[in-house]
Amino acid sequence: MEYEDFRLKQPIEHPDYPRWSKYAIDRINKIMQKAIDSGENQIFIRTNLKLGLPMENINKVAGPFIEAWAYQTFFAISEDPKNPYKLVNVEAKERLYMADVILVFRLKDKPEQFINAEVDVKATAEDIKESGKSPNITSYARIRTAYVNDPDYLFIILSIKHRVHSTKNPETKMFDGIMEVTTFNAYDLKYISSPDISYNPALGTGQIQLRDIHYVDLVERNTLDFCLLLDKKYLNSARRTVDDWYKLAKKNEWIKEDE
Repeated sequence: MEYEDFRLKQPIEHPDYPRWSKYAIDRINKIMQKAIDSGENQIFIRTNLKLGLPMENINKVAGPFIEAWAYQTFFAISEDPKNPYKLVNVEAKERLYMADVILVFRLKDKPEQFINAEVDVKATAEDIKESGKSPNITSYARIRTAYVNDPDYLFIILSIKHRVHSTKNPETKMFDGIMEVTTFNAYDLKYISSPDISYNPALGTGQIQLRDIHYVDLVERNTLDFCLLLDKKYLNSARRTVDDWYKLAKKNEWIKEDE
């Protein structure tokens, strides 16, 4: 059979989804900008190194620091029940989960309604060329299944740029580091343009990647169209066949099986 012969389950998103997506991203952007503007964008790293930090490779350890900083920043906001961003809950996720943190926002015009935004934090070094340019986002099968199970699934990529300064501590004579968040961008994965999304078949069912996280075009599309786009990326790989796709689709219940 050809791909077109299968009867796909068609996830239908809520008509308000585009508004929910914009609402969550707007608040994430405002929270990040507030942290930068108020000087709460620095991470201090104390070491016992006498000859300086390995600046040329510092980006290799930056990711967990930036993720922890982002979680702390969101959590601090949520602790204030009257915060202007309507952020009511923040949950850090385990390492193998698709997102790093889940944010829950209360809608401003509908206080009884909440929006869940799963956020994947990606760190890139501002002063190291190619740093974090084409990150793995998540497994093809996992993200495809997430959208089938929840047509209103909101998965946001938060790209955070940083730079690191190395200073000698006058008391200890050791070198300390200051990691400073400089800029950021937040994207709804479902709205990232097709040319900006790539598929790497090397790991498991394959990884969805961004070609260049610093330069992304956005195209509003619905959940079904995004699932079709993901399938196209998968099937365009020389290492994948329609039979491979069918096995995944059957296992993850993406298709309507004939009785």
